[in-house]
Amino acid sequence: MNFARFDDGDEAILHIEGELDAVTAPELSPTIDKMVGDHPQRVIVDLSALRLIDSSGVGVLVSLYKRVRALGGDVRIVGVTDQPRAIFRLLRLDAVFVPA
Repeated sequence: MNFARFDDGDEAILHIEGELDAVTAPELSPTIDKMVGDHPQRVIVDLSALRLIDSSGVGVLVSLYKRVRALGGDVRIVGVTDQPRAIFRLLRLDAVFVPA
């Protein structure tokens, strides 16, 4: 898994590619902690290059969503394809994350 964070004013963009699973999800936690600590008004999570996500990866995204929302921010998941989209639909998270 590779990821990159970009900031644009009060918006933070997190691009994740590869696989977000039990092995790689912990690598993302410090970046998410920093992102939440910066209190962005809007977080965009770009999953257009994400091939696979498991329950650990979903947990990281749900945690990000809850933490940002608790601070009054907004989170959008964009670029969801194939396997990640199927997982979000199965868990009914597609309605929450509003994937594009």
